[in-house]
Amino acid sequence: MNIKELNPDSSPQAAFGARVRKAREARGWNQEELAQKTEYSSTHISAVETGRKLPTLRFSRRVDVAFGTSDTTDTFERQWREVRHGSLLEGFPEYVGHEGRAAEIRVYEVGVIPGLLQTPEYATVLAESAVKRGAITPDQASERVAVTAERQAALVRTHVPLVLAVLDESCLRRTVGSPAVMDAQFARLIEFAERPNTVLQIAEFTMGERRPFDLPLYILTLPDRQLMSYAESAQRGHLERDNKFVLPMLTAYHQLQAEALSQAASVAMIKQLRKGTP
Repeated sequence: MNIKELNPDSSPQAAFGARVRKAREARGWNQEELAQKTEYSSTHISAVETGRKLPTLRFSRRVDVAFGTSDTTDTFERQWREVRHGSLLEGFPEYVGHEGRAAEIRVYEVGVIPGLLQTPEYATVLAESAVKRGAITPDQASERVAVTAERQAALVRTHVPLVLAVLDESCLRRTVGSPAVMDAQFARLIEFAERPNTVLQIAEFTMGERRPFDLPLYILTLPDRQLMSYAESAQRGHLERDNKFVLPMLTAYHQLQAEALSQAASVAMIKQLRKGTP
């Protein structure tokens, strides 16, 4: 593929590459000069510009620094997240951006350990399973695992958020990967519960109809106390900023916490599962 053959309208990936090339040429740089500034090879730059290689989060951030777009509203990182909409649900990339600076994060998950609490091995098994089903490509699987690690970095940043996680019992009962993968995942949950800025609770199956949510839900409190929520169905995600809709979900989340096991009882359940006892 050469420059003349590149059609920016053919795909989000091609549009990203065309924008990199346009920004580079506007500054009078050749590919080798941009490669030096981003610490990538000129071959890599060429492959991204012509749409032959999928950009990564690291690459996007490097070109933002090189082009001076890091603090703008239209960064390459933001466009990168849009490129990845093919493998992530609509609304999720935007949610992740807000999650990384939230003061409080409330999580409710069903059927699978939430990304913020996953081990790399658990996340990899899920991503590779999606590849086997033909749902995503191997490159997209790698990006999913990378995003999981990126999100977890928010838990150890300078101003750590308060993270409250309520997991449906199905998250623990569903086996993902080998026994070793599950054992390490259970150990990660216990470690999470021991942190000073976290609360972990399990919503038992016996809650029955008292469980207020049937689908995963995330509620963020930003540093300015603004609230927003993110909810998913099988096909799409929705980011909500209107307090008229977010506040009732926050109330329901508090009701969920009141009905769920205490953190001590939740950790005890996880330890029993690690030992293979009912």
